[in-house]
Amino acid sequence: MPLTTYWLEHAWLGTNVEPGVALDVTDGRITAVRTGTAAPPPGAVALRGLTIPGLANAHSHAFHRALRGTVQVGSGTFWTWREVMYTVAQRLTPDSYFALARAVYAEMALAGITSVGEFHYLHHGPGGTPYADPNAMGEALIAAAAEAGIRITLLDTAYLSSGFGAAPERHQLRFTDGTADAWAERADWLKDRDGVRVGAAIHSVRAVPADQLATVARWARDREAPLHVHLSEQTAENDACLAAHGMTPTQLLAEHGVLDARTTGVHNTHLTDGDIALLGSSATGTCMCPTTERDLADGIGPAAALQREGSPLSLGSDSHAVIDLLEEARAMELNERLRTRTRGHWTAAALLRAATADGHAALGWQEAGALEQGALADFTTIALDSVRTAGPAPRLAAETAVFAASAADVRHTVVGGRHVVRDGVHHSVPDVGRALADSIAALRD
Repeated sequence: MPLTTYWLEHAWLGTNVEPGVALDVTDGRITAVRTGTAAPPPGAVALRGLTIPGLANAHSHAFHRALRGTVQVGSGTFWTWREVMYTVAQRLTPDSYFALARAVYAEMALAGITSVGEFHYLHHGPGGTPYADPNAMGEALIAAAAEAGIRITLLDTAYLSSGFGAAPERHQLRFTDGTADAWAERADWLKDRDGVRVGAAIHSVRAVPADQLATVARWARDREAPLHVHLSEQTAENDACLAAHGMTPTQLLAEHGVLDARTTGVHNTHLTDGDIALLGSSATGTCMCPTTERDLADGIGPAAALQREGSPLSLGSDSHAVIDLLEEARAMELNERLRTRTRGHWTAAALLRAATADGHAALGWQEAGALEQGALADFTTIALDSVRTAGPAPRLAAETAVFAASAADVRHTVVGGRHVVRDGVHHSVPDVGRALADSIAALRD
């Protein structure tokens, strides 16, 4: 690939905003960073606004995007929402899942997201019958991400039980491989490739029997792959785990060797002080999904306490009530303000790190998330002249991005040095709204 130079009007370099930065990109990597470049060099691609490393969406269920709007009718809880989710899951095929995920991942690219962690448990055909290719649904997601132009970490998920050893319910038959050994055998066929990392997930302690947790953890450890798990999202899960095992979900995971620096707990909402200490001391990460957690009335997780104890923070859009990592970053801070009635728990720079470098690391893309020599050339540019962002001095551009901007302010997204979104238009999916509408409508027919 020939050398391409991008000129950044303003760039967030991890701690501060620098005006006039030139990035040289070759073979998908940043090969030089030159500050103090007042004007675009000859032949450079000018990106006006604030350029930051590409955003990492560390927790996604792509098919949940079809629920947006429809689940806002009436009232209920997480558990009633789940019943609506099951009806959508039953209608998907590899082809319709590809079409939906391609549109969802294109929406992510429009929002400045350059990598996604897809927590994938919809494995088999209706009734649980495997497809001729047992990974047809996972491969559909991988192909969708490639067409949408973003990186994917497919977190292939073990989902074996409806709750602490109980057999899967009818709606869950598509999710299960029967045993963790059978899950591992199927997952072994999935391979890393360009733009793709394969990781593992334990759906939750209620969905993987305790005596099979170590099998999933060992599979991830042997592959040096990320391992994610829904953890203490609901108090009902905690109560059931205490009744079944006499310990919290976090304690159960620790007992079976699940917690370590490659593991990320998703939500981590209802934790004891002891749980927080276990997660922090093991360097287990925490992925907060504030817009989903408030949409489902889950509660506010102890993100600040977890980070103080040593748990790195990342962010995800989860059920895609909205797809906006800037909103997720903002919401994490604002939720903590509501809980404590004090302001300023994280700086804008710390929130951007959660949305970029720490998110990519949670997905196994440690070489992404920074505008520095040797890093993957994945970055996004946020307008500083929209009705939301106009006014503040450029030196406050990071604060403006986190506390005022939205996904609608993303102007450019570059992945591997290639323009995926230019001037707010997706390169390969020019009408993302139509693609979303058509793929979701097909699930209602």
